[in-house]
Amino acid sequence: MTAKQKILIVDDDINIAELIALYLTKECFEPKIVSDGEKALREFSVFHPNLILLDLMLPGMDGYQVCREIRHFSDVPIIMLSAKGETFDKVLGLELGADDYIIKPFDSKELIARVRAVLRRFSVRTPAAPSGEKSVSYPDLTINLTNYSVTYQGNVIEMPPKELELLYFLASSPNQVFTRDQLLDHIWGYEYAGDTRTVDVHIKRLREKIKDDIDNPRWLLATVWGIGYKFEVKNLNS
Repeated sequence: MTAKQKILIVDDDINIAELIALYLTKECFEPKIVSDGEKALREFSVFHPNLILLDLMLPGMDGYQVCREIRHFSDVPIIMLSAKGETFDKVLGLELGADDYIIKPFDSKELIARVRAVLRRFSVRTPAAPSGEKSVSYPDLTINLTNYSVTYQGNVIEMPPKELELLYFLASSPNQVFTRDQLLDHIWGYEYAGDTRTVDVHIKRLREKIKDDIDNPRWLLATVWGIGYKFEVKNLNS
């Protein structure tokens, strides 16, 4: 018998949390409810969830802080739940490492569909058995998708999962141009309903963390104006 996938619900509104738990139970998930951020961090190591549904407006430690803390030690999928529908709030959540962002109030069918979609994407990006390491290397830069690590100039760089996946995807196809929509589809999935500014924000963050020799770059994250981005490699043999 296949074990049920565990969903940690972090929401201080008990009525909403119990309703979400009911939806998930009907769909054969195993939900658990906690009411604040500190409890969520404690419960994480005990419950070992397959996915977290994280409300932003929590007492004490808010959802953004919880997401940031979890991303220091785990890439478990996180879907943020919030009444805030502004682009800034969505982009901030995704930038901190969330895998999706759902605006309250939401339809139960949409919630379940988003949960399943994110879990599918996570299962694809996390191989059950390492049949071969997924890694690309350039001078001073190694991106390893198997263990979700980036080494730059001999140092391990902390990077949220979506940033790392975007960097790996671009670096795996050097000098190939991708539109923002293509990058959204490949990294965030076809179900993602955000806008292309998400890609721009992630590229900006990547450029702040890694950059080759400014005067004579061998590789760089290049903007192709009016189209999108590419991982430009000037001397593949150097």
